[in-house]
Amino acid sequence: MNPRSGPRRAYVHSHAVACALGGSRDAVAAALFSAAPPTVSGRWRLADGREVPVGALEFDLPATVLTDPVGRSRTNHLMAHTLKGIEGPVAEAISRYGAARVGIVLGTSTSGVEESTQALRGRLAGGPWPVGYHFDIQELNEPVAAARQLTGAAGPAYSVSTACTSGAKAIAAGARLIAADLCDAVLCGGVDTLCELTVNGFGALEALSGELSNPFSVNRKGINIGEGAGLFLLTVDEAPVRVAGWGETSDAHHISAPDPTGLGAETAARKALAMAGLSAADIGYVHLHGTGTVLNDRMEAGAVNRVFGDDAPCSSTKPLTGHTLGAAGAVQASFCMMALESGALPPHIWDGQADPELPPVRLAGPGERVQGLRHTLSASYAFGGNNAAVILSQS
Repeated sequence: MNPRSGPRRAYVHSHAVACALGGSRDAVAAALFSAAPPTVSGRWRLADGREVPVGALEFDLPATVLTDPVGRSRTNHLMAHTLKGIEGPVAEAISRYGAARVGIVLGTSTSGVEESTQALRGRLAGGPWPVGYHFDIQELNEPVAAARQLTGAAGPAYSVSTACTSGAKAIAAGARLIAADLCDAVLCGGVDTLCELTVNGFGALEALSGELSNPFSVNRKGINIGEGAGLFLLTVDEAPVRVAGWGETSDAHHISAPDPTGLGAETAARKALAMAGLSAADIGYVHLHGTGTVLNDRMEAGAVNRVFGDDAPCSSTKPLTGHTLGAAGAVQASFCMMALESGALPPHIWDGQADPELPPVRLAGPGERVQGLRHTLSASYAFGGNNAAVILSQS
């Protein structure tokens, strides 16, 4: 335990990310900040026969072994793979603070749903249940249980599943555990993998694009779903970057469509700024949720314009990664960390044809940099009108 006077702040001691751009933080950064960042290249055939782009991993994960507690699902495998990037710092935190003072909070929406789908399909076809299969594989705490087993952390451990804000809210939850003196370190973030239920579900909502996602373009046609993981080790000990503020709201406008006024999204950003003690002008980069759907981009453009005007550089990286759902907020936060570390901004890849009906938002292009970047904000929105904003700041 590390007592200190005043509010306990949460500092980012290490982070790791894996997604369609690469299997490690270095590989992802190299692709993200390259002169021509690679866009999603996977393909997925829907139940109705359509084929759509997806942000599939470009590296192999171990085959799922249902009898292995850590490897019972592809989601767990991806979490374990990503965790390897920060397993040393996590082990050091447990040694320093004690296992009971190290917590785990992970966001997810898929967990082991794909494995359940395949098991049920085989059973309905007359076959046996797979060896080792149990329906609890799809429980949302599965990745947390696997992370506890891998790390030995014994502090508060739970999952967050609020659809596409899960990863962002898990980071906020980790910072709250430190602020409340319940933990001295927290492994937090999000992980999700592609699965039939999710991809076909978005297809049924008519939210998927048959082409590359095109956020904020007049030609945008919808989402590309992706898979990925972003993991953070937050601690009470000072480090160059900290979780400076966060804001969370729920406007409950509709089960899937955003509130067209964007009031909840705007309020989340303003709450984060107030907690961080910052003005909108202090934010040097905004990572947009930017799904490429007609309604989400319209709502977000209005909210961002009202808070930040049309001067703050912004971007959505979903054409590069796909929408990683429960992991999206954590993957975005990892990209914000990379921006703070390098001054390079994640680029907004689109066709360049702005929608004249959207309030103006300045979109960052490939190679753009900000000298002395100190504060970033990452925005996430989800079903049910759930909104989250997380600010990462140079200490």
